[in-house]
Amino acid sequence: MMAKRKMSLNELSEKVGITLSNLSILKTGKAKAIRFSTLETICEVLDCQPGDILEFEKSR
Repeated sequence: MMAKRKMSLNELSEKVGITLSNLSILKTGKAKAIRFSTLETICEVLDCQPGDILEFEKSR
C-alpha cells in the first residue's frame, strides 16, 4: 500500500505518529500485536482497509 501511495516509511511514521523502528517492526511482520487505534490511523493515512495490509499466518 505504501508503494501504491508513493509514501516512504519515514513519511508514514510521521503521519501515523509512531517511531520509525516500531513501524519497521510492523512492516516486517515481527510484531506480535498492533493496537486498533494504530491500525485505524495507518488505514486512514494510506486510505485502505485493514485487510489490505494484514495477512493471516497459521501458527506452527
